[in-house]
Amino acid sequence: MRAKRVAALSAAGAVLLLTAGPAAADGSPSPSPSGTVSTAGSSFLTATTVRPGQTAKLSGSTGDYLYWSFAAAAGQTDRVEVTLTLPPASSRHGSATWTVEAFDGLRRRQACTAGAQTVTAATGDTTVSLGCALRQVRSWAESWSGDPLPGTYYLRLSATDLPEQDLGLPIQAELRISARNGDAQPDGASLKAPLSPPVNPGSTLAPDDAAASAAPSAAASAPRPVERAKGWFASLSTRWLWTVGGGVLAAVAGVAGYRLTRHPRRWFSAAR
Repeated sequence: MRAKRVAALSAAGAVLLLTAGPAAADGSPSPSPSGTVSTAGSSFLTATTVRPGQTAKLSGSTGDYLYWSFAAAAGQTDRVEVTLTLPPASSRHGSATWTVEAFDGLRRRQACTAGAQTVTAATGDTTVSLGCALRQVRSWAESWSGDPLPGTYYLRLSATDLPEQDLGLPIQAELRISARNGDAQPDGASLKAPLSPPVNPGSTLAPDDAAASAAPSAAASAPRPVERAKGWFASLSTRWLWTVGGGVLAAVAGVAGYRLTRHPRRWFSAAR
């Protein structure tokens, strides 16, 4: 009897553990999207994933390529902000140019609509701020176009021009991606006003009333025909005059050419 009670209690405890397991898993806190990322990749394949709203802070070296990736949905407009803390001016040998670039999943470079994408830092500057506002992600696009589509996008931070002696100097990079959701259609895709505004708009009339009201208005608004001059010469247009004149000149040239080629001696003797 005691063994049966122990077995029953063990079975009940197992059932309680199985039922409480999912509840405990559901109640566990999920990672916050605003957590700080402290790494960056060195290529497209090793790019560190960053979600919109997160901040990436890390230490790097001047001359390294830093890569991040993020996912964008249709109707989303993303903005990238980068702040660089440069080495002390005493250890630098000249100005340096920094740039942030955005690429889509096919490694196609995406244009920035706003923000300082490329900035040149003087020798005395301690920080540099870069920015790039991408175009709104579309829900569809033509196969030949370079419009942004939903998927993964990549960011690359690099120094494009600097003295060779400054390569390897330590820097501090801070990256933040913000997203604004909107309509999946691109800006300006909807027609807010007709291309050809209606002339004299009004209510629809019955066929008889419309014909009666349209006759006087049409007669009043119709332009009067231009009175043409009377006479047979007035019926000839400029085109006919040029045609007749050209025919006469062609006939004279033909006769003169025939006389010159068939009877040259008679022509020159008569001329003498």
